[in-house]
Amino acid sequence: MNDAVIGTPAVRVREVGLRDGLQMVGTILTAAQKLEWCRRMVDAGVREIEVTSFVPPKIVPQFADAVDVARGALSIDGLHAAALVPNLKGAQRAFDVGVAQVHYVLSASDAHNLKNVRRSTAESVADFARIVAERDERAKPVVLGAGVATAFGCTISGKVEERIVLGLVETLIEAGADEITVADTVGYANPGQVRALMRKVCALAGTVPVACHFHDTRGLGLANVFAALDAGVRAFDSSLGGLGGCPFAPNATGNINTEDTVFLLEAEGLRTGIDLDKLLAMRETLAEWLPGEPFSGAIARAGVPKTFGEKVVA
Repeated sequence: MNDAVIGTPAVRVREVGLRDGLQMVGTILTAAQKLEWCRRMVDAGVREIEVTSFVPPKIVPQFADAVDVARGALSIDGLHAAALVPNLKGAQRAFDVGVAQVHYVLSASDAHNLKNVRRSTAESVADFARIVAERDERAKPVVLGAGVATAFGCTISGKVEERIVLGLVETLIEAGADEITVADTVGYANPGQVRALMRKVCALAGTVPVACHFHDTRGLGLANVFAALDAGVRAFDSSLGGLGGCPFAPNATGNINTEDTVFLLEAEGLRTGIDLDKLLAMRETLAEWLPGEPFSGAIARAGVPKTFGEKVVA
């Protein structure tokens, strides 16, 4: 499918299964398996992949091979490899390897930030400024993305005020963020909330690209994608098979499923450049590698409709 798609996609889909997905699974994949996953996703048309996380291996053993995976990903033609970092030390390791993009995440909820990275949100903001300075001092062409986690609510502290999220977005852009990601880390968001907040975020960000990271914890993941599209967002994180969640937030299960997300976007006539059949084939392989893990996805269960790809006539 989509073999004729050429050029920049209308909507960017960034695969985060190798990072967000794997941080919650019991089976530790080898570096070779992770790189095969990368290669096959690129073959399917996925160009942006968060390939690993530079976190302490004692906290998340799945990423003990972060350097090897990141270096291997750099040799995959057509792949824009990104890595998540929790602090300056992690960013320095990512810069040393040479990944194209570094994602730094802090939480709008101070309680979650303390649980996640053992520092206040204000301290994480200051850390991001140091990461920008480090990048600039090295004079390397690395895209620095900044993510605002728990932007729609927190399982620890409850409601998160819009003004806090918008204030963080503005501060991170002023500090030098090249892209902003707004994340529903715990699956609390609803479409009305997403539409209202993301309209304000997009207006505030101006020319700075904005992405959304949704979880399908309570079944509203794709509805939230639709609401974000309506608000002007054109980039989304997703995980093959819907794997993922936050180890430091109770009941924060399941990212939005890459296969279903691509199906929704393409059905809406929004070009992704991604081959759905190849995604489903890689999903089958991943299920063999991760026996017993809770994969999600309607398209994998019910199949691709015979009408998929037909032009919609209003």
